[in-house]
Amino acid sequence: MNKSIAVKLARLCERLDELDRLLAAENATSNIENYRKLSREHAEISPIVSLYSEYEKCEEDIVVAQEMMSDPSTREFGESELRQGRERLAEISSELQKLLLPKDPNDERNLFLEIRAGTGGDESAIFAGDLFRMYSRFAERNRWGVEIISQSSSDAGGYKEIIAKVTGHGAYSKLKFESGAHRVQRVPETETQGRIHTSACTVAVLPEAEELDEVVLNPAELRIDTFRSSGAGGQHINKTDSAVRITHLPTGIVVECQDDRSQHKNKAQAMSVLAARIRAKQVAEQQSKQAAERKSLVGSGDRSERIRTYNFPQGRVTDHRINLTLYKIDEIMDGDLFELTGALMAQHQADMLAAMSEEVRLG
Repeated sequence: MNKSIAVKLARLCERLDELDRLLAAENATSNIENYRKLSREHAEISPIVSLYSEYEKCEEDIVVAQEMMSDPSTREFGESELRQGRERLAEISSELQKLLLPKDPNDERNLFLEIRAGTGGDESAIFAGDLFRMYSRFAERNRWGVEIISQSSSDAGGYKEIIAKVTGHGAYSKLKFESGAHRVQRVPETETQGRIHTSACTVAVLPEAEELDEVVLNPAELRIDTFRSSGAGGQHINKTDSAVRITHLPTGIVVECQDDRSQHKNKAQAMSVLAARIRAKQVAEQQSKQAAERKSLVGSGDRSERIRTYNFPQGRVTDHRINLTLYKIDEIMDGDLFELTGALMAQHQADMLAAMSEEVRLG
């Protein structure tokens, strides 16, 4: 095991002992928020320390096996034990490296899903509708909630733009690699000569800010306009200025929300989306300053980046970032994204491990 990793593991063992003492103290629950924070840290560290203990035990077993090999009567058994011990040691070492990878603090958060029609006119808007259904079905399979925040329907069907909030355990961790340009190749229903058309949509996945306090929204920097909704809703919605448009003057970010009859609820939803967009912009700016950071194979989240192609005539879906092609387009469009999202998460983890190994080598 690399020395720096061993040092890190030894520190975690010391920290776990310290947490055990703090949580067992008589006044441990006097500050409930701090108690919860310490409990979460304890839950995160415990599996790593437990696995490290197994690693040390495995090292001891290997030493015993080597000693057995010096005796002719136990040599064969010792060789078998040594081989198994070294294989298990390699497995544990790999598992420990994965557990030591830095956690994405956003992974357990809810998210805002934004889908916008791009090149391709009506067909692009129809595809935006197909993508929204795909993600909605995936959410159902994971027992997540989906709430439409804002939508702009297309006359031909689908959406020019739709924004939804997805709520559920691990939602962002599974969908965070969906940001980018999604391309579709198929014969539109309006095409009389059977020609294949290519169109595209952009998808953005933004983690929900845990609290609005994470993003400082100065009222003096906001322009809030109310107007009558253009959507369906009968006489009431057409007579009431319930729709809300918020402009963040420093960044120029504009958010509209008009899906609810309550102006108060529309404003709250718009503020939440605005906070998420500002936070995403801040994170992107921070990441762009880190010039030494190696670009991930699973994409940067740039919306102009073509990440995936859905080819209906060939029945295939190709993710260009990891060169994965699946011939199950009907299942995927019906929300079976598990193989895709799993492969993207695995590649991201492998990429991080490679970066960590490089840092260890250079360090």
